[in-house]
Amino acid sequence: MSTLNVPLSQIDRFRIEEVIQKIKNAVSGEISFNGAQKSYCIGLVDMVNSTKITAHLDNTKMCNYYRIYLNSMTEIAQGFGASIVKNVGDSLLYYFPGTCDAEDKDSTRDVLECSLAMVESHGEINKLMSEYDLPPVNYRVSSDYGKLTIAKSLHSTCNDVFGPTVNTCAKINGIAISNGIVIGGDLYQIARQFRDYEFHSLVGFSIGVRLDYPVYSLYRRK
Repeated sequence: MSTLNVPLSQIDRFRIEEVIQKIKNAVSGEISFNGAQKSYCIGLVDMVNSTKITAHLDNTKMCNYYRIYLNSMTEIAQGFGASIVKNVGDSLLYYFPGTCDAEDKDSTRDVLECSLAMVESHGEINKLMSEYDLPPVNYRVSSDYGKLTIAKSLHSTCNDVFGPTVNTCAKINGIAISNGIVIGGDLYQIARQFRDYEFHSLVGFSIGVRLDYPVYSLYRRK
């Protein structure tokens, strides 16, 4: 029967039922969850004003712009033990497997050092941008600690992560100044034991049931 004679709503209904049936038949789907929810540190680095900047670049320069930035952030994150989850546009999301349930305090220090290394590499990264005749790049870094669920994909070597900590880390990123670092209150409760860093309290924000969640800027103690 020609689809021209079938009401649109009926076609849509058929497609929905087909999708639902495929999900029911998939014993081992594309994405599987290990069922365990543990606490980890997570990080996000997000470029500032990238849309406005790249609008004036040709395709080759735009690709180099993102390549230098994303590859630099990836190398730094992995150098401190982070696993890269994914990049979405001009953001890079990563988490630190070694921080599971905060049992290894040195791994928590690595989280702070990773964020600081990203910011402290700003000048060198922009020297490389200049060599390619590209505009300078600026970015914000945020980190937090909390419950994550790890998901594995059949067609990817990278794990994905889900949970409220991911959302919180993304939300607090915008509070950071350009080329600055913020951490959430749950990470601060662990990190405040270290004497090598300074934490400045910022205005908290609402994240649903947890009102006025505390946020802190991070600096290396001079």
